[in-house]
Amino acid sequence: MACIPRRLSQITLFNTKNLTLYHITLVVILCTTFYLIGIWQHSVGTTSSSAAAAFRSSVPCSSLKTTQLDFLPHHLPPDPPSETTRAAQFPPCDPSFSEYTPCEDVQRSLKFDRDMLIYRERHCPEKDELLKCRIPAPYGYKVPFRWPQGREFAWFANVPHKELTVEKKNQNWIKVEGDRFRFPGGGTMFPHGADAYIDDIDKLISLRDGSIRTAIDTGCGVASWGAYLLSRNILAMSFAPRDTHEAQVQFALERGVPAMIGVMASIRLPYPSRAFDMAHCSRCLIPWGQYDGLYLIEVDRVLRPGSYWILSGPPINWQKHWKGWNRTTDDLKSEQSRIETVAKSLCWKKLVQKDDLAIWQKPTNHVHCKANRKVFKRPPICYTQNPDMAWYTKLETCLTPLPRVSNIKEIAGGQLAKWPERLNAIPPRISSGSLPGITETVFVENSELWKKRVEYYKTIDHQLAETGRYRNLLDMNAYLGGFAAALVDDPVWVMNIVPVEADQINTLGVVYERGLIGTYQNWCEAMSTYPRTYDFIHGDAIFSLYKD
Repeated sequence: MACIPRRLSQITLFNTKNLTLYHITLVVILCTTFYLIGIWQHSVGTTSSSAAAAFRSSVPCSSLKTTQLDFLPHHLPPDPPSETTRAAQFPPCDPSFSEYTPCEDVQRSLKFDRDMLIYRERHCPEKDELLKCRIPAPYGYKVPFRWPQGREFAWFANVPHKELTVEKKNQNWIKVEGDRFRFPGGGTMFPHGADAYIDDIDKLISLRDGSIRTAIDTGCGVASWGAYLLSRNILAMSFAPRDTHEAQVQFALERGVPAMIGVMASIRLPYPSRAFDMAHCSRCLIPWGQYDGLYLIEVDRVLRPGSYWILSGPPINWQKHWKGWNRTTDDLKSEQSRIETVAKSLCWKKLVQKDDLAIWQKPTNHVHCKANRKVFKRPPICYTQNPDMAWYTKLETCLTPLPRVSNIKEIAGGQLAKWPERLNAIPPRISSGSLPGITETVFVENSELWKKRVEYYKTIDHQLAETGRYRNLLDMNAYLGGFAAALVDDPVWVMNIVPVEADQINTLGVVYERGLIGTYQNWCEAMSTYPRTYDFIHGDAIFSLYKD
């Protein structure tokens, strides 16, 4: 029994030796195989090298083309274009241009005729005069006061002009208080404030029942009248020329009050016919009785049927003020007589004259007015020009006819709903079919579309949604005024532009019939406003008008 384990160990030792011999044999075979393969590859490489050497010796080096390997990455964005193909970069203008208004430049205006104030009209620079730089803000510029605080205050650094504080010191227009201006609301004919003055007007014609919504202030000063009408839901378009009363319109815009640079001279005001419910002149220095009543004829064109013209200042109540105005009684009496005559020739009715105010009313239609042309030979009825054409259109001494009516009691052009229903009621210009392709359905759908769009805009631009952050807005291609209508409950106002290139379907009259304001504009020219007027500029389908 003791021999059995010894036998087993011998067998195990034999097996172990056989396994080791097997491994050694396998390694030898593999090494021999790889060695033979290596020799074969070396012989092929030697042959190729010999052939290559022969080729190099037979071909000159200069005739060989060497391929450059590309080690550059190809997953990066492309390089920027060369300097010559990049978009033009406009440098800032000199600080002296901080209030530059290209089409109302004071120096350029001196080249033009002073008769009828033609030199104060729009005179845009020629192509070789255009500035290719960005208008800078004045030193120390601050974000304007928010509305309604802005109605009464503006930063001095934003409009650094003290001239009016001296010139109008006794008329309560404007005061300097530290680093800001304060606007008490006074005016030449309302030193006790615009609010009290407007209350006096309200006692003579109703300003609160919604029948008066759009107004125009000719020769507006710092636009205090328009500023204080806003609290009565009346939207005034205020204008004044850029003249010796430095920055008067700029003061209005800086405070958030609708205004434009403009003047009554030799061309039509840039508004459609039958646009305004009320026109106003408070010592605006416009010679109403001269030039065959040309300027009152223009006011008549832009007034709606049944609307009002309000005049205060010379010559009204001349019996009381003639000494302070440094004019003779005969001169003032003659001026008022001429104004009264022109107003009668336009078929206006003088409603009232009380103290310093006189108010006339335009007829609701021209049934009687056409008949009395036998008595009033002048002005004749205009039949040639489009009454809504008002871009560099020359003034004419003829009466713009109102749309035809079927009876004496009908309101020419259609009756408007009172504000605020007026905003979304179908405008008469659309319901009458006078605008080809624009139906009542189109109007309603457009209004709904803009409500949705403006709601979406506010999710993108949170400052538009923030109450009071923006005040002055510009719509470069307003069409039916849907953008402005959608913002009517916000503390903003919108200047609605209808480009003159869209005159085949002139919709600015619709904008006014909705109770909104706007003007015509050719966007190849500068606008009649100051730099930094608007907080937000909106352009829908504007570039397609100018793409060619």
